[in-house]
Amino acid sequence: MSTIKIADLSDRSDAADFMKVLSSYAEDPMGGGGPLSAYTQDNLVEALKKQLNNTVVLCYVNEEIAGIANCFFGFSSFKAKPLINIHDFAILPKFRGQGLSKHLLDKVEELAKENDCCKITLEVLDNNHRAKKVYQTFGFEGYELNPEMGKAIFWQKNL
Repeated sequence: MSTIKIADLSDRSDAADFMKVLSSYAEDPMGGGGPLSAYTQDNLVEALKKQLNNTVVLCYVNEEIAGIANCFFGFSSFKAKPLINIHDFAILPKFRGQGLSKHLLDKVEELAKENDCCKITLEVLDNNHRAKKVYQTFGFEGYELNPEMGKAIFWQKNL
């Protein structure tokens, strides 16, 4: 049986559960294939607690942490409404294939509706076929304003 809850990162147990899943995700090939830096391990929870636009959703199976959705509220200028971005989404390997992603995504959608968001956004690696299938089943699709201009591509510049 799964349980979904909003994390209280001031609670050591919630913070540790979040970090356990995020660390596992970082070490997965789809999360970069290596451990979180010592700096991130030491500072992430405190930094997130200062972000007023952050919400972490935790998923448990029989009281054992199984997955996370680390979300940030943003804003759509074209829709003049808030949006929610799923920045990190992960299920621990031993819990994959149990439908837990749907429970996490349902909770994120509930939060989005409660906050009058116009959409939920996320990034997914092109070769992460398993995740793409989950997201497509839930209704996600590539972003485009005009089909003739093509789909949006997520880019970054490291600083």
